Amino acid sequence: MKHLIACAVSAWLMGTVLCAQETDRITGSPSWVIPAPAGTELSDGTFMIPETGASFYIKGTSTDGLAGYLEGLPLSLAQASGPGKADVLIEIGGKRLQDRNPESYSLEITPSQIRIKAPAEAGAFYAVQTLLQMTREGKVRQLQCCRVEDSPRFGYRGLHFDVSRHFRSKEFLMKQMDAMALVKLNKMHLHLTDGAGWRIEIDKYPELTGFAAWRPYRSWQEWWEGGREYCTQSDPEAQGGYYTKDDIREILAYAAPRHIEVIPEIEMPGHSEEVLAAYPELSCSGEPYKNSDFCPGKEETFTFLENVLAEVMELFPSEYVHIGGDEASKSGWKDCPDCRRRMQEEGLEDVDELQSYLIHRIEEFVNSKGKKIIGWDEILQGGLAPNATVMSWRGTEGGIKALKSGHDVIMTPASYCYLDYTQDAPFKEPASIGGYVPLAKTYSYEPVEEGVTEEEAENLLGLQGNLWAEYITRDSHAEYMYYPRAFAVAETGWTPAGRKDYGDFRERAIALCDQLKDMGYTTFDLRTEYGDRKESQAPVEHLAKGCKVTYNIRYTDQYPASGDGALTDGICGGWTYGDLKWQGFFSDADVTVDLGSVKPVHYVGATFMNAAGAWVHIPQKMEVYISEDGVNFRPAGTVWQDISEKHDFIFFKQYSVICNEKARYVRIYAQRAARPGACLFLDEVIIN
Repeated sequence: MKHLIACAVSAWLMGTVLCAQETDRITGSPSWVIPAPAGTELSDGTFMIPETGASFYIKGTSTDGLAGYLEGLPLSLAQASGPGKADVLIEIGGKRLQDRNPESYSLEITPSQIRIKAPAEAGAFYAVQTLLQMTREGKVRQLQCCRVEDSPRFGYRGLHFDVSRHFRSKEFLMKQMDAMALVKLNKMHLHLTDGAGWRIEIDKYPELTGFAAWRPYRSWQEWWEGGREYCTQSDPEAQGGYYTKDDIREILAYAAPRHIEVIPEIEMPGHSEEVLAAYPELSCSGEPYKNSDFCPGKEETFTFLENVLAEVMELFPSEYVHIGGDEASKSGWKDCPDCRRRMQEEGLEDVDELQSYLIHRIEEFVNSKGKKIIGWDEILQGGLAPNATVMSWRGTEGGIKALKSGHDVIMTPASYCYLDYTQDAPFKEPASIGGYVPLAKTYSYEPVEEGVTEEEAENLLGLQGNLWAEYITRDSHAEYMYYPRAFAVAETGWTPAGRKDYGDFRERAIALCDQLKDMGYTTFDLRTEYGDRKESQAPVEHLAKGCKVTYNIRYTDQYPASGDGALTDGICGGWTYGDLKWQGFFSDADVTVDLGSVKPVHYVGATFMNAAGAWVHIPQKMEVYISEDGVNFRPAGTVWQDISEKHDFIFFKQYSVICNEKARYVRIYAQRAARPGACLFLDEVIIN
């Protein structure tokens, strides 16, 4: 699944020398399409789709699925008896096209006929998706004459569905496949297992669906805060669900004609609380509700995982199985006699190498069945399995490291591709886990970074948008988070990098959102987008700007912002600490600002972030001290937390002290919230 370099779609396509000639966007033309085609050329005239419906004829090799799909479209297409009588002529295959990307196509609209040529059925299918957008699902009958030559930049263009934390019906997944197909997304990543619930029927282990798929809590948040227990399906309070094997077959049957590969994920070794509650003998302690990671020291663990994967691989035709690998605590492994024995027998130096041992063994098993594994970038720890594909989410460093070692990579960096982050100002958006990833940010992502060679880029399969569902209980909320940001993932994955233009894309995204709304989807309203935090959009002038800061307690290396000068650089943060303007402390914060000389001080303030889903909390209190000599400090005031800790939504709180003092040194001490794992984020210490 190597991608084609976008700037040279193929020698044949290069010979056509196409460009977008229109200056004004024309209704019924390819200028509205997402993802933007590789090349378009408008010509005079229009083609009118008959009000009574159009006819089509498929010439070449195709499946019955394509014809059935065409007949079910709102274009009211019916099969013609021959190519000369067809309104839409589709030619698939042939020697002239055999060297082209199988997802590529050419589309020519003349006053008398629509002609589609593609090397494989997938390309013909994507040409039809272009037509569906041009016609606005059949509402526009008059099409601009044009020629489109199109081919994808990357072979992997995916969306992730977290059905563990909140179960989604098979009907929901099928509905999203229609939207995915419309924008030429071709991979559906199903996160089927996690601590919040097991979601797929496994014949050999009935307790996975009889017990581990259910919890006596309505939402993930209630489960997380209420004991994290499970219950039987018969429990009156049971919430959850799972897919039977027949459900999976139905999902796959729906995906096939839409050319969507459904990739199952079975999480290991971490995020496995639900399995270990049902089968505690697979944990290090042997007790339920005590460990979150499988015990790699026990052979029973590998027997279980191989049995589960065997049933999963028998169901799914995908060439991939995602095995997770992220955020394993490994906390029980160090003191587990089985793990210590395994490490000694295998010559493993630490628990990272023990995780690598597990991943290697699982990969060998999966490879023996003719499949490949994908894992989150943590599978790099301790040594990467030889044939593993890395899905890079903690930034892009892990992905680049894997590329340079010759491994296949799928990019999904959280700061661009995590769709569970709020897409607009938190005060106007539904609940989310935190962070801020607006459409423009997702669209700005460039997967091929500087320093990646052309040869290394051959192993960059593509990208994926991820939607984790901790705070997303309703299906309509999930759709709202996917669209239109999924459009940006699609265009980055398909369109040549040089053709991307956000202003143009945003206009097309508004139109496509309108189309999806007409089709029954819930989408974010770009027309009412508020944008980033206003305070972050212009420098702030104050007495301490540019002054030296002494850190009595050091900020964390993970979130340094701009370093030692971040708190007095005049730059306030936006809606997320991921913007590198907020400085983070995994402890209390204690800093002293040197004003350079004794000056009048009337105001001392700092703004703190609260994003409980990310363990970011406003402080219990902030104390301000002042000094003229830097040695003898006296209190100037204290500000206490005045918002209940039960408010777990994203907000920003300014702590400030008004005084009438003279000082050269101003010390600010903020005491973090008394909650496990709580951290502090502040953007600027303002003194006037």
